[in-house]
Amino acid sequence: MALPLMPKATAVWLVENTALTFEQIADFCGMHELEIQAIADGEVAIGITGLDPLTNGQLSQAELDRCQADPDARLVLQKSENPLPQARQKGARYTPVSKRHDRPDGIAWLLKNHPELTDAQVCKLLGTTKPTIQAIRDRSHWNAPNIKARNPVILGLCNEADLEKAIIIARGRAGHVERTEPPTPPVADEPAPDHHGDDPLAPAVPDDHAD
Repeated sequence: MALPLMPKATAVWLVENTALTFEQIADFCGMHELEIQAIADGEVAIGITGLDPLTNGQLSQAELDRCQADPDARLVLQKSENPLPQARQKGARYTPVSKRHDRPDGIAWLLKNHPELTDAQVCKLLGTTKPTIQAIRDRSHWNAPNIKARNPVILGLCNEADLEKAIIIARGRAGHVERTEPPTPPVADEPAPDHHGDDPLAPAVPDDHAD
């Protein structure tokens, strides 16, 4: 059975925005019903941006309305016009010429929705360069007025597994940095007072029994 391009992100959106049952969402997204329950309870998929299957053409409003009205009905995925990204060998990512004009939109989406990703990670995911990322970030890119943030998975520039892996690594790295910050050094103990008198700064009194 065909699944939506980003099953988990799609499930998040369906849980938050529809009256579908957990079973219907699980069946459509190829997930277990308990996983959908965990998403609804806020136990998993924390921080994942929901993906609207209506706007990307994977689901029609009529199909959604049909299944919301009948809990026994099952959603039918519409065929997407965007080709699925193909598995690749190790090395720099190659982006087909026909897709290169979409790459700035994908970069803009990552910068907006996942600022925790490093420039190196974005380069690896989308096969771009750090100067291009910086130009899109500070809007000095030659085509800046026409760039629209669009999900790179939907555009076929990368796959969901690679994107989720990069996000997990980025968030893990950020958490590690926070945990490994050097602790505040302890305050040094004050020197013990001289017991030769009430005033610790007073000179010591000679011992009367000294020879």
